[in-house]
Order: sequence, then structure tokens, then C-alpha cells
Amino acid sequence: MAELTGHIGTERGGLAACPACAVAPAAEDLAARAAQVEGATLALSLPGIHCAACIDTVERALSQAPGVREARVNLTLRRAQVKADPEVSAEDLVRIVEGVGYEAHELDPGTIAATATDRAGRALLMRLAVAGFASMNVMLLSVSVWSGAADATRDLFHWISAAITLPAIAFCAQPFFVSAFAALRVRRLNMDVPIALAIALALVTSLWETSLSGEHAYFDAALTLTFFLLAGRYLDHRTRAAARSAAEELTALEVPRALVRRDGAEVQLPVAELRIGDLVVVRPGGRMPVDGEIAEGSSELDRSLLTGETRPVAALPGQAVSAGEVNLTGPLVVRATAIGRDTSLARMADLVAIAESGRSRYTSLADRAAKLYAPGVHILSALSFLGWFLWSGDLRVALNIAAAVLIITCPCALGLAVPAVTTAASGRLFRRGMLVKHETALERLAQVDTVVFDKTGTLTSGKPRVVNLGDLPAEARGVALALASASAHPLSQALAGALAAETPAPLSDLREVPGHGTEALLAGRRVRLGRAEWLGATAGDETATWLQTPSGLTEIRFADSLRPGAAEAVSELLAQGRHVALISGDAEGAVAALAARLGITDWQAGALPGDKAARIAALQEGGAKVLMVGDGLNDTAALSTADVSISPASALDAARVASDIVLLGGDLSPIPGALQTASRATRRIRENFRIATFYNVIAVPLAVAGLCSPLIAALAMSTSSITVSLNALRLR
Repeated sequence: MAELTGHIGTERGGLAACPACAVAPAAEDLAARAAQVEGATLALSLPGIHCAACIDTVERALSQAPGVREARVNLTLRRAQVKADPEVSAEDLVRIVEGVGYEAHELDPGTIAATATDRAGRALLMRLAVAGFASMNVMLLSVSVWSGAADATRDLFHWISAAITLPAIAFCAQPFFVSAFAALRVRRLNMDVPIALAIALALVTSLWETSLSGEHAYFDAALTLTFFLLAGRYLDHRTRAAARSAAEELTALEVPRALVRRDGAEVQLPVAELRIGDLVVVRPGGRMPVDGEIAEGSSELDRSLLTGETRPVAALPGQAVSAGEVNLTGPLVVRATAIGRDTSLARMADLVAIAESGRSRYTSLADRAAKLYAPGVHILSALSFLGWFLWSGDLRVALNIAAAVLIITCPCALGLAVPAVTTAASGRLFRRGMLVKHETALERLAQVDTVVFDKTGTLTSGKPRVVNLGDLPAEARGVALALASASAHPLSQALAGALAAETPAPLSDLREVPGHGTEALLAGRRVRLGRAEWLGATAGDETATWLQTPSGLTEIRFADSLRPGAAEAVSELLAQGRHVALISGDAEGAVAALAARLGITDWQAGALPGDKAARIAALQEGGAKVLMVGDGLNDTAALSTADVSISPASALDAARVASDIVLLGGDLSPIPGALQTASRATRRIRENFRIATFYNVIAVPLAVAGLCSPLIAALAMSTSSITVSLNALRLR
């Protein structure tokens, strides 16, 4: 929550006074001045730069711009980092760069984060390649030694192996040594501590043997060990690369600046500078920056992001509005009643952050296995060293056996057990149109016994279609097409699409009346398309519009079509014995009709974002393992609260980020199969743990008894790792 608060505060202006000080005007002034001093950092992509002269030209142009404090260009990344005052926008900077002859684009912070993730993946892949190449060369030298090379020839091959191995290990095994050192520095153990010890002991023992002209050196064992560990680390990285915070996506939807009436004039101000009671002007197409009450104007609001309602609602003076809603048709003046962290959008971000922190406490099977593994390995290796040293008095023999124990028990099989299966299962689901984003999603998906669906945009397409086009008189269709084409209203657009083959009527004085509909003159007579009450009709179906022509009134009804595969998915989930529920912010009639159509008996209508999250939490308190499938901003808290979540690719960015799995296509039918694949994947993970355990039960006593050299231990460890990987591939 502290991170979320800090992030929200930064988005809204940088510095937030403490609650005790917020009431003091001096504190507000201080915060405002600090925000002005801090400014903002903007990033630009500069694909056309290629030399030092380009850097100098762009930096000079940006630095001379009003409000810009500092500009730095990175030629390698082809990016510019600009520190500027809050009133400077990325569009201003793009125009400046284009003015000196270079192409420029605003760089999304998410793109920067994704680039950093890609860079980490490339670094791991490079280390893996170097380890594989070095291990193959050292293995060739080792084959010569095994084949009978002796004396000076053997020593030469050992020293050449050392020359290859030492720099390769220094580069390739760096992640393990850094992680182990960080853990030991705070007096704790992790899985990288025994890994680092095993590699270090193998190197020390090999160098000692080589310096004494010994017969055996284990440089190949150290490199092979590093190679398999890096393979597991890279597979694990690939499964984690897509994870981001949904709370950050929600805060990105906040409007940073607002048009406010101050002292008789309209001025644009950062949202952080707004006050309760300010009159905020919201133009058509704009998003509400604050919670408030409509003071002037009439229009229609798109609340689908917050409530999932399919139809825009009328916006009239005195009506309450929430941050995040979109003004569709007419200009509105809103009196602010809640700003900053008190708005509905900010409260939703808080809900999501709380839910995400709860989910992050899930402990994977690998983490649970590792909790007992690290201390056990250290104790066993230390006892082996002490026992052999006390019994034989030979430090060389004791070190060899301790290294063999560490290598043979090295967690390669454990390190590969989960990533190998997860990667195989994720590949299988990807071929079926599902992208797995989170590393523990499959394990959580395997436990699901309850599936909760959102309605609009999830079970349905979210796009209205005309269901009674045949009731519309032929002579009225051209009028309806001309009126509908003049409006951006979703129902009008759907009607215009349905009548695309008709010829529009020749209308005059065509205009849109915000909050009501469109009207025009046809041969001097008034024609209208819009709400029932505006046309003097009796309101019936909520998802309907009315057409008024010289010949009379006609009701045009709409319905939301099912998403492909929705009926099949629900039917199969019920057949699997899972509980299926429907929770929607839509009207009761539409939700009840859809539930009856799909055979869902557990449904709830009119649910706000907090209601959805609370319902899922209640199911979890009753012992249910819940899968949430949703697509809207109003679903993000529920998606984060659920044990595991799925969103369609057409979902809002915040919903896709909050979910663990993304449906790449529009079809819901792969969901039941994904549950079965997850169950099989979890079984494979457990099988891999049993394989690793069986291997240790057989191999560890041999190593402790001194019957395995570090080289044989490395070969045995490699065999167990390959076995685990092959078992994982059975999922494909």
C-alpha cells in the first residue's frame, strides 16, 4: 500500500502532505511548490539519430525549450530523457525534435520496463550460451584425460581447462554468487547458497588437484552444473516476464490535468491543485478527472469502465458522476466533491493493490520444497567433510567428498522441476490461444473449483445488435440511417451498421441533442431518433431506442450477442462439477436473461467493483478456490482478489494486467481445457519432485560413502536434470 500511495502521489503531482498537515494552507502551498520544483521526467524514442552531431542537435533544441530543465540523449538506446516543468507535455517535446529534423515518439513507461525485462532475459541467455560452449570444450579435454592421457599431458589439459573454466564461471555463475552473498550478508539461506558453494568447492578442489598433478579435476562438472542451473533460471525468467502491477495501470487512467473555472476564466490545472467545490469543465470525449455533481449541461456518460453497463446513461444537472467515466455527447460542468485519493478510481486502485499483495503471498510448490532443502544440504555436506576428515585425516579426501555431496544434491532437478513443466504447459496453452503471464498461475488454476464470470465483454461481446430490424418500415429505414450516422452513441452506431445497405434520407438541419438523441427535418417535418421520454413514448425495454417519423413511432430493440464459445465453456465447466457464477454491474433483467440462457443459477446484478471483490472474498472464506473471468476496469479488483484470473485480449489494459492468463482470441471454449492442463501440469511437477527425491535417496548415500567423485556426481546430477526435463515434455 505504501508503494501504491507513493505511486499515486507521484502521478498526481509528486508530493503529498501528511494527513495531519493537509488541513494547513501552508502545507498545501509547500506541497504545490515542491511539485513545481520536482517537475516530471519524460522519455522520447528517437529512431533517426546515429551520431554525436545528432545528440548535440537534439539536446540543444530540447534544453532551449521553455520549461525544460535538463535533456540527455542516449545514442545506444536512441532515447531522450527530459526533466521538465509539469506544464510541459510530451507532445510539445515531440514537436521540438521534429522541428530540428528528427523523428520522435513518446515512450511509454511500460515499454521502458518491458525493455529492461528483455535485457535481463538476453543476459541470462548469453550466460547460458557461454556456459554451454565452455562446458563442451572442457568436456573434450576431459575425454582425452579419461582416455589415458597422463603426467605432463594430463596436467596441460587440466590447466587449459582451468583457463577456460575460471573466466567462464566468473561470468556465467555471477547471478548465483550475487544472490548467495546477498542472502548470507543478512544471515539467511536461500537456494543459491548451496549452488554457489558447490561451484566454488568444485573449482577449489579442481585447482588443488591440478596443482598437485592429481589424476582428477572437475572443471567440467562445475561448468555443467552452471549450465543446467542457468537453463532452469532462464525458463523461470520467461514465465515471469509478463507480470506487471494492475494498480499502476489503474493510476495511468487518471486524468493528470483538468479545465477549471477560476475567477471567471477557464484555466488548465494539474489535478493535484484542484479543490473541493471547483467547477470542472469536461468536454465531449473527455474522462472525468474528479468525483462530483453535474452543475451545468446535459449529455450521456459511458460508465462501462466502472460498472460494466452496456448502455450510456443520461447525464443531467444534479446527477453524481465518478472519476473515470467518459462524457460522450455534450459539454458538462462538474462541481468537484472528491479529488485525488478520495475518488472512486483511486479507491479501486487501492482495492487492486490490496488484492495483489494478498495473492503475492501464495507459496509455490518449488518454494515449499526449497524451504527445507538448503539447510539440509549444508548440514549433510558439513557432516560428510567432518566425518571423513576425522576418520582419514586427509583434508584432500574430505574436501572431495564434501564437494561431491554438494554437487550431487545440487538443486538442478528442483530448479528445473517447475520451470520446465510450466514452460511446456504454457506452450500447450499458447497453441490453444491462452497466454500464461504469472509463474504460479498454473498451480493455482489446478486448484479451482469455482468459476466466476463477468457479463458484458466477457460472456457477451459487449457490442449491441438490432434484434427487430424487420419491424422497421421500409420507408423509415433511410431516415433511421441518416439520423444514426450523425451520432457517436453506441446504439446509433449499431443501428447505422445494420442499415448500411440502405440509402440515407435527405435530411436538413441535422443536429445531436446531448443526452437525448438526434433530430432533423425531412421535407419540413421533424424526425427524431433517441430516448423514449424525449419522443413522448412509454419507456419499455431499457436497451432500446425510438424512431419518430411522419408516419409514427417505432421501437428499435437491441441485444448483446454471446461471445464465441461462451455457452460451450459454461456447459463443460458445469459438466466437470465446478460451481459457475455470474456477477455483473449491468441491469437485473439483462443479467437474469443471460444466466437463464446459459444455465447459471448463481447470479448477481448491479454489482459495483467493490461488490465483485467482496463476493469473491466471501466465496474464498467458504473454502472455494475461485477463477475470475472478466474484461473491464470494474473487474480489476475482482481479478486481483480471485485465486487466479483470466481476461480476453480485447479487455482493457488494466484488466489484462490484473489477470494471470490472457485469452488471445475471442473464444472462451479453451477455459475448461486450461483447467485440465493445469491439473496435469501440477501432477508432472509433483512427479518431478518425486524423481528428484528418489535420485537423492540413491545418490546421496553413495556420495557420503565416498563412492562418487565430484565428476561422477556431476554426471548423476545432469542425468536427473535431463530426466526431469523429459518428464515435463510429456505435457506437449
